[in-house]
Amino acid sequence: MVDTIIVIIVVLLMVLAAKQAVKHFRGEGSCCGGGSGASKVKIKEKQLSGPVIGKKTMAIEGMHCEHCVQNVMGALNSIQGVSAKVFLDENKAVVSYETEVSENTLRNAVENAGYKVRSII
Repeated sequence: MVDTIIVIIVVLLMVLAAKQAVKHFRGEGSCCGGGSGASKVKIKEKQLSGPVIGKKTMAIEGMHCEHCVQNVMGALNSIQGVSAKVFLDENKAVVSYETEVSENTLRNAVENAGYKVRSII
């Protein structure tokens, strides 16, 4: 009887863990400390005051959820003259800029936020 109860408890725990794993990989879970409210708090899209003189696309590794997207967007938007849109499903950020910005500045902002930049084109 005790063995049956233990098996039932283990099976229930495995089912719950599997459900959480599925949510995590869909970007719906509370990954990276985002908590359940992470998708409700969005960083406002930054508007540039001058004309856009260029765009760069960054391939980024390590983003798993909406909270990660917000972290990357906040890091890039903190650079003066830069506005970024981040796409979780494509693992990329599109950066528009109104003043020249070096690739090292963009790379450092993302990597200091905890993510890896694979390429910038």
